[in-house]
Amino acid sequence: MDFELPVELTQRLADLDDFIEREIAPLQAQDDNERFFDHRREYSRTDFENGGVPRREWEELLGEMFRRADAAGWLRYGLPKEVGGSDGTNLDMAVIREHLAHKGLGLHNDLQNESSVVGNFPFVHMMLEYGTREQKEEFLEPMLARTKRIGFGLTEPEHGSDATWMETTAVRDGDDWILNGGKRFNSGMHSATHDVIFARTSGKPGDARGITAFFTPVDAPGFSVDFHWWTFNMPTDHAEVTIRDVRVPNSAIFGAEGQGLAVAQTFVHENRIRQAASGVGAGQYCVDRSVEYARKRITFGQPLATRQAIQWPLVELQTEAEMLRGLVRKTAWELDRVPHMQISDKVSMCNYRANRFVCDAADRAMQVHGGLGYTRHTPFEHIYRHHRRYRITEGAEEVQMRKVAGYLFGFAGPRKGQG
Repeated sequence: MDFELPVELTQRLADLDDFIEREIAPLQAQDDNERFFDHRREYSRTDFENGGVPRREWEELLGEMFRRADAAGWLRYGLPKEVGGSDGTNLDMAVIREHLAHKGLGLHNDLQNESSVVGNFPFVHMMLEYGTREQKEEFLEPMLARTKRIGFGLTEPEHGSDATWMETTAVRDGDDWILNGGKRFNSGMHSATHDVIFARTSGKPGDARGITAFFTPVDAPGFSVDFHWWTFNMPTDHAEVTIRDVRVPNSAIFGAEGQGLAVAQTFVHENRIRQAASGVGAGQYCVDRSVEYARKRITFGQPLATRQAIQWPLVELQTEAEMLRGLVRKTAWELDRVPHMQISDKVSMCNYRANRFVCDAADRAMQVHGGLGYTRHTPFEHIYRHHRRYRITEGAEEVQMRKVAGYLFGFAGPRKGQG
């Protein structure tokens, strides 16, 4: 067995580092853009007087990073060639996402906004699989160029992981549909031009079938962005949305009528393995910084690194990092080769354990750094606040564990019903 990364992938990482040093690091260094990454980062990014959404200057900086990365051929690397990508594999993307997160905070990879020089575009994959020709023409390239922004309205005030019980409805009216309901944590709504609203069109509560996705213009009469939830990690783009008698044409249906949850599940495995890889990278960064600090910090006449109280927790984290790295890369490699549902439990293992690991690593880094670790002059509180969300969003860890249990006991997956 050969566990070495492919030579071309190793060279790609070197080329990526060179691009970051030439194009992105100087951009971060100019015009006091460091304020978005140092101890001033939360205030500099957040327009607290305007509902807590991202400041215009922050989004403009991200936009320039995107433009440079796209011009250099990096931004769309993981996308199919038909939309300007390089057909990057799941293994490629897992290794790259870990590599970027391991570099620490910076304009090259700020996961708070899912912004990275190597982009992750689940909505593009959804569009390629389920969009009509007209929808692709209207949204695909504008989404990548950021001239059109698409929100994602699945979660509701009373329904999160139990999406099949959603209460938003859509009723036929001639050639149109009338939507009514509400959405919570509706992402991207501070700048969205359209929102994909999931609504029940048939069936009964709890049925997976009968939910339909609709492209809904945010300026449609009856569509209201009420406010943005202030979250553990600011700025926020998670809105409370009310939908009252919003009319959309039948052509607004995204995917097949009644099969909206299939649209929502598209790319879930690739997205979760990439999040897991980022968690490993960010967690490893926290461990590395803690080791470095412990070796040079002198207390009671000795380096902190000589004390088992410091060593052992970091040994545990380093061991977990090594095990997770192997599992994430193996699972990503398998995603490139087998039907995804065969290894859905492995993806869930990677995701929930990596999300937990990076939170533990950030917390331990704060402890090792003492009072400094508790300040915003070190990056650990930001890493913790960002990654803590993934233990809830994109599939809470309890839901992920339930998936693993289903496969383990034969209630779901390839062994279902085998006694």
